[in-house]
Amino acid sequence: MQEPGRRSDRQGGFTLVELMVVMLIIGVLAAIAIPSYVASIKAAKEAVLKEDLHVMRNAIDSYTMDKQKAPQSLDDLVQSGYLKEIPKDPMTHRADTWVTATDDTLMSIDQTDPGVNDVHSGSQEVGTDGQMYSTW
Repeated sequence: MQEPGRRSDRQGGFTLVELMVVMLIIGVLAAIAIPSYVASIKAAKEAVLKEDLHVMRNAIDSYTMDKQKAPQSLDDLVQSGYLKEIPKDPMTHRADTWVTATDDTLMSIDQTDPGVNDVHSGSQEVGTDGQMYSTW
């Protein structure tokens, strides 16, 4: 028994084993959460890519129908007011990596000049659906 007023030799605090158990629990939680976080970031980027492609393709179609000629580049869409600016490719984080498709087919009988008729991502990564982003 300890006399009143006498201090214990043991200091208050956590033992090394208690700290190691807490660190182990934090590590397990991080190992579970990080893959889920990475997957949600990829899904968000894919959703942005799909929306950007949809908007740019609609702008290409509108430009072609209104002017009876296809745009020669994505900059034509910006200069004519069909797009406020060329969006950044969410996969490459750059606006100048979009790949445009040009062929000689005409969208309407009134169209006089062929030009850009489609746009794709410049990324060579594979999406969650197994297809490369450049084929979307």
